[in-house]
Amino acid sequence: MPRPPLEVADLIRAAGTAFFEHSRKWFTWLHLKILTAIVCCRTSALGGHIDECSACGHRAISFNSCRNRHCPKCQSNARDRWLEARRRELLPTRYVHVVFTLPREVAPLALQNKREVYSLLFRASAETLLAVARDPRHLGAEIGFFSVLHTWNQKLQHHPHVHCVVPAGGLAPDHTRWIAAATGFFLPVKVLSRVFRGKFVAGLRELHANGSLEFHGGLAALASPPAFAAMLRSLFRSDWVVYSKRPFGGAEHALRYLGGYTHRVAISNHRLVALDQGEVTFRWRDSAHKNKKRLMQLPLEEFLRRFFLHVLPTGFVRIRHFGFFAHRRRAALLPLCFALLAGAANPPAPLPPTPSENPRPLWSCPRCGGAMTILERFTAAEARFRSPPISQLERI
Repeated sequence: MPRPPLEVADLIRAAGTAFFEHSRKWFTWLHLKILTAIVCCRTSALGGHIDECSACGHRAISFNSCRNRHCPKCQSNARDRWLEARRRELLPTRYVHVVFTLPREVAPLALQNKREVYSLLFRASAETLLAVARDPRHLGAEIGFFSVLHTWNQKLQHHPHVHCVVPAGGLAPDHTRWIAAATGFFLPVKVLSRVFRGKFVAGLRELHANGSLEFHGGLAALASPPAFAAMLRSLFRSDWVVYSKRPFGGAEHALRYLGGYTHRVAISNHRLVALDQGEVTFRWRDSAHKNKKRLMQLPLEEFLRRFFLHVLPTGFVRIRHFGFFAHRRRAALLPLCFALLAGAANPPAPLPPTPSENPRPLWSCPRCGGAMTILERFTAAEARFRSPPISQLERI
């Protein structure tokens, strides 16, 4: 894919110090660390290496990546490595995509308590899927799945939700057979919605009782137990949004499908269109009108404010595994799932193994397509002798 004409790093450089001055109330050391990583990514500030094509001998200089999970440039390789690690764990069966979304009334509270509320979102959605699937009135099976946290919508606004990718079936309670979900159906959405709402509200009540939540600005009144209880009651006035897609193709399809969700950042560089007179233009997909692609303009500082809304707390895990995919259970239960699926009346085709003899190179030669190999590495200090000095902003 060709390099986009405009990148988030370019927007940060264009904003300059004025952005810091206007953002002092909310800008933290973590935001500064991420900003610095994005600006320095694949520049001489991080050092680099000299590469040579193993086929035609072409040489090129490559600068190192920052590897920050919020950087739009660094997610492709991380995604490929994660998917390859999961490839052998994907079951040869149909998969389902389920999305749990927090209502807009809870979003401000989540923004002030990211670690607590996002963790509760993971826990409540996972417990909901496990409990409803275990119920004999629905599936009556023990399931497993991946959950991925996203905190944005197409307009970069705060919109916390988790994507769950689930095999369309599970283990019988006695672990003697595989129970497949009905064709074209997995679990009732209305039941999922109400159970999710109940579990999440109960979790919020417990967090408040333990003093684990903080309230600032317009939410300060919620520190009072009666006010918080009234807010919780209001959450039961409407159904919460749970989306469940019809079961789709097997493990190979699921692998490609997962790639679109696992390592996304708030916006990719390829969605940026222009920066003109302090206005950023970017593409967004209008889901309310058949996913029609549209253009949006935002002032540069507002665009960056929205981008940094989606910074996750240090060490927060945004991809989690539950049920028989949980780390402590997969060693025992995944082989059992494969065995039971292989013994089914019409066993689905297994996922083909990846050829290990010819792994895909991280970088291909721009001239002949051969694999590039590293000849020499150099540090950021050594790079300064080979290239013009980096700008003052890159040293932040």
